[in-house]
Order: sequence, then structure tokens, then C-alpha cells
Amino acid sequence: MNDIRLYSLHHLFGVLEMPKVCQIAGMRLVKEMSVAAPDGYKPRAFLGSPKSVYEFMKPYADVEPAETFWVICLDMQHKAINGSPRVITRGILNSSLVHPREVFRVAIADGAAAIVLVHNHPSGNPTPSADDRLITEQLVASGNLLDIPVHDHIICGENVYTSFAEAGML
Repeated sequence: MNDIRLYSLHHLFGVLEMPKVCQIAGMRLVKEMSVAAPDGYKPRAFLGSPKSVYEFMKPYADVEPAETFWVICLDMQHKAINGSPRVITRGILNSSLVHPREVFRVAIADGAAAIVLVHNHPSGNPTPSADDRLITEQLVASGNLLDIPVHDHIICGENVYTSFAEAGML
């Protein structure tokens, strides 16, 4: 029978003759160090409230002439993955088509722990339409099925917003 021995690390590295079973093929030393952030790096936005989502989205919503639907993919700390919202669809002046498949394709690809839905009303009035309520219900149900919760749906108007979560519509 072969002679197999257990060695401590000190013994392994201090002894030149070792049984073939315990020979070390190679060793690599790694030095840990910090790396400077690239130019233009912005920390990901913490989106812990409907107001913070609205303020984050306002610059995007203000420049859109037609209704646009975004999804914000969130990590476990409620920070926006990729640092910006993802456009799902751009519509005509007062409507856009949204399908759960498109929303959750993005969420799954980004590895989202949760999502926030956002769209604008170019009219400036953020009151949810019947279609807005229906698509929100469908997306919440889809998120529950996929274990990617929908935390809120924000409608951006002109210097005002509506949060489905704050209004108790989720």
C-alpha cells in the first residue's frame, strides 16, 4: 500500500520530498489592490421612494414628445442596474403598446431583483388611464410568477407624478 500522509501547510511548503499524491503542480500569488473608477463613472442611483424614482426619471420623461414606457431594473439594494432606465417601447402621442414578455426579458437579462415601471404622459396629466391600470395588473401578475416583484408604476407628468404604490393601486 502507498504511504499517504496528511501535512500541515507549513510542512508541505517546508519539505522538498513529498509523496507523489501530495505534490503541488503550481502556485500563483495574487495581490489585491483597489482600482480607480473610470472617467465619467456615476454611482448607481438609490431608488427607495416614488419621489426618488420621479426625480431620477424626470430628465428622461421631459424630453420625450410621445408616450414612452421604461423599466428600471433594481438590485437587492434598490439601486438602478446599469445606472439608467431601459426603454421598452415608444408610442404615439398618447399611447404605447407594452407586453409582459418585453418587460421581463429586460429584467431577466439584467438580473433584476425587482423592477419599477415608468411611463410619461406628454399631456402633462399623470392620471392613470384604464389601460394603464390594466397593464400594471398584468405586469404585477407576471412579476409574481417570475419572482421579480414590481415595486411601483410611476406616471410622469409635467412637474407632477402619480405612483401606483402611493395610491394603493398595486
